[in-house]
Amino acid sequence: MSADVPIDRLSGILERFRVRAELHHTGALCGTQRFDACAGHGYLHVLRRGRLQVAHPHARELPRTMRFDEPTLLLYPRPLTHCFDDPPAGGVDLTCARLDFDGGACNPLARALPPLVALPLARVSGLEQSLELLFCETDRVRCGQRLLADRIFEVVLIQLLRWLLDHPREAGVRPGFITGLSDPRLARALVAIHDAPGEAWSLQRMAGCAGMSRTAFAGAFRDVVGQTPADYLADWRMALARSRLREGRPIKLLADELGYANPSALSRAFAAKVGMSPRAWLARASAGTDA
Repeated sequence: MSADVPIDRLSGILERFRVRAELHHTGALCGTQRFDACAGHGYLHVLRRGRLQVAHPHARELPRTMRFDEPTLLLYPRPLTHCFDDPPAGGVDLTCARLDFDGGACNPLARALPPLVALPLARVSGLEQSLELLFCETDRVRCGQRLLADRIFEVVLIQLLRWLLDHPREAGVRPGFITGLSDPRLARALVAIHDAPGEAWSLQRMAGCAGMSRTAFAGAFRDVVGQTPADYLADWRMALARSRLREGRPIKLLADELGYANPSALSRAFAAKVGMSPRAWLARASAGTDA
């Protein structure tokens, strides 16, 4: 594929690891509202107006308190306890959605994002139209309101993810597949791997997708993504394996889908990467004890 041909960096990920939004709150914030990590949800908040004070009582990577004085998107991709407070004369108005990432903490997108992305609404191009429709739906009750609001929230999330792919450093994204997808050359190799994880991916073939030599590709990949191409491929396959196991897909079919010679080879690779057999992992995940 020519380097001049645009590629879709997001669809392959979101098709395999869905993110579902559910309208949680809309309107004025009265007093303090707590969003507890134990509920197991991520959150996407839209601060429409007012001065919002945010507390992170148990967070290690975030300030204990933050304040936002302009319309802002606040994305918490993983469960993290946070509290919103409406100070005197704050006039805080919010529209919020709960987010469920397929696979929970194992979802590669949720894992790649920082614990909080806080972004003024004006920074994201094209967001105005989506938010106008969202607020139109949430400001008064109509038939199908909640379903439509949920879908619009998912559109807003995709627009935010687009922005993150183009501005990973500004958002505080650590090395990983998001920073890799922000690199025009590496993105072509990553999208190809995402779309066809079961194919035989040699270093030469990956480098060819990126239009680079093997040595240059391997070095750039380590610098930008933070791991070797082979390790990234193994992690992507294991993320897909966990997702498919949750869906009830038999390991015999998974082996061929993910590029392993037989189920035993997949089981060995799974145990080496995850620390337990697919059967043991699935039992833990079904019991709700998987991290």
